[in-house]
Amino acid sequence: MELRPDEISALIKDQIRHYADKIEMKDVGTVITIGDGVSLIHGLDDAMLGELLDFGNGVYGMVMNLEEDYVGAVLLGNDDSVKEGDEVKRTGRIIEVPVGDGLLGRVVSPLGEPLDGAGPIQYTKTRPIERVAPGVMTRESVNKPLLTGMTTIDAIIPIGRGQRELIIGDRQTGKTAIAIDTILNQKDQDVYCIYVAIGQKNSTVAQIVERLKQGGAMAYTTVVMASASELAPIQYIAPYAGCAIGEEWLEQGKDVLVVYDDLSKHAVAYRTVSLLLKRPPGREAYPGDVFYLHSRLLERACKLSATYGGGSLTALPIIETQAGDISAYIPTNVISITDGQIFLQQDLFNSGFRPAIDTGLSVSRVGSAAQVKAMKQVASQLKFELAQYAEMQSFAQFGSDLDKATQAIIDHGQRVRALLIQPQYESRSLVNQILMLFSLKYGFVKEIPVAGIANYMQAMLDAMHAQHANLVEMLASEKEITPALETALKESLQAFTTQYLKTVA
Repeated sequence: MELRPDEISALIKDQIRHYADKIEMKDVGTVITIGDGVSLIHGLDDAMLGELLDFGNGVYGMVMNLEEDYVGAVLLGNDDSVKEGDEVKRTGRIIEVPVGDGLLGRVVSPLGEPLDGAGPIQYTKTRPIERVAPGVMTRESVNKPLLTGMTTIDAIIPIGRGQRELIIGDRQTGKTAIAIDTILNQKDQDVYCIYVAIGQKNSTVAQIVERLKQGGAMAYTTVVMASASELAPIQYIAPYAGCAIGEEWLEQGKDVLVVYDDLSKHAVAYRTVSLLLKRPPGREAYPGDVFYLHSRLLERACKLSATYGGGSLTALPIIETQAGDISAYIPTNVISITDGQIFLQQDLFNSGFRPAIDTGLSVSRVGSAAQVKAMKQVASQLKFELAQYAEMQSFAQFGSDLDKATQAIIDHGQRVRALLIQPQYESRSLVNQILMLFSLKYGFVKEIPVAGIANYMQAMLDAMHAQHANLVEMLASEKEITPALETALKESLQAFTTQYLKTVA
C-alpha cells in the first residue's frame, strides 16, 4: 500500500492546522464556567500561577489552579459581563502593584488604583505582589528598636525593626488602636509605614485615615484597602500587595513597618476562594495550605545585613480571637510563624486598663535584643513584678490580714499598673518612659496615692525638662544610665518629690 501525494499533503495540512490550534490554546482560552467570582478556563496551556488574565471589557482575573484540562482563575472585578464561551487572553505578567514614593500619603486598592480621589498614582515601577522571602545569609539579627510610644510594649514586650510581632485578642479590645498609635509614633523616626485594611468597613478605614492625617502620619504612610464590600480575591491579595510596596523601600536600605489588619479576615477570604475553586477542605473548612498562606507573607519581614542595604521590614499582623481562644486554627498558625505576640484581654479592657495587654501571655522573642540599655536597666523586673502582683492579689481576696512583705508587693504592683495605663493617641517619648520607670524603680512614688500617679508623673516630667534639661539630654544621647547620671537623677527626683508632696498635702 502506498500513499498518494494528495493524501500526504492533506495529512501535513491537518497537522499544521492542529499545531496552530495548540499555539493559540497556550495564549488564548475559553470560559467553561463562570460564577461567584470564579472561572474555569479551557486552554491557556502555558499559564503561570498568579498570572493576570484579560477577560475583556476591563475585567481581569488571576490564575490560582493549574489542572490538567483547564485552569481555575478568580476574577478581580465584577463578573456580570463575563459569560461561558468568552475568550480569555494571557497577559504574560504575574500580578503586580505600583511601588515608590508616589504612594506615600495615598489610599490605594491592592491593584494600585487610587481610592482617595486625589488623582492618579505617580509611579515608574511595579513589583510582583508575591516573591520568595530573603534568605538567611542576607539577614542579620534585629538590633534596633521600633518604638511604639506605649510603655507596656516598649518596656515589657519590645519590638525590634525587622521583627514579626502578632497583635491578638477579641473584637473591640484595642488591637487596631495599638497599630495606629505605633504608626503615629514613627513621626521623625525615619520609618515608612503601610496600613493594610482587609475586610474592614469603609467608614472605619476613613476614620483611621483621618486620624493619621491629623497626626501628620500620612506623609510617611500608605493605606492599602480591600474593604468588606470587595470580592474575596481582592481581600486575598491585599496583604501581599502591601508587603510588595514595603519591599521597594526595604531594598533602598530604609526601615518599613507593615500592619496587616487583620489576617483572620484574610484567611476567611482565602477559604472562600479555595472552596469555590473546589480545593479539598480540611480543619474548619480551610484548605491544607492555609499555613503557607501566612508563612510566605510574614517570612518576608526581615532585617537585611549591611551588604544588602541594611533596611528592615517589620510586620505587625493582627488576629481576632473568639472568646479569647488562642488555640483555634488560624491563631495557632500565626503564633507559630511570628516572633512573639501582644495578647489583649477583654476583662482588662472592660476594667479600664488600657492598652488592655496581658503581660503574662504576651511575649517578644527578639525585641529585647534591640532595647536600649537604659530601658533594660529600668524595666528588667517589670514583668516579674506584675506577675507577683497578680498572684498576691488573688491571695488578698480571701483575707484582710496580710503581712508587710505581701502588702508591699501589692502596693508596688498597683503603682506599676497605674503607670502602664495610657490613653489612646498619647504616645510617650523614650526618654520620658525611662524617667517614669526610673522614678518607679527607685521608690519615689511610694508615698504617692495610686489615683495620683498620673498627675505626679506629668508634673515630674515637666519639672525634669524645665529644670534639669542637661540630664534629660544626656539620657537621650547616651541611652544608658551611668553611675554618675543615676546619682544626679536620684538627687533631682528626690528634691522634686519632697516639694510635690508638700504641695499636694
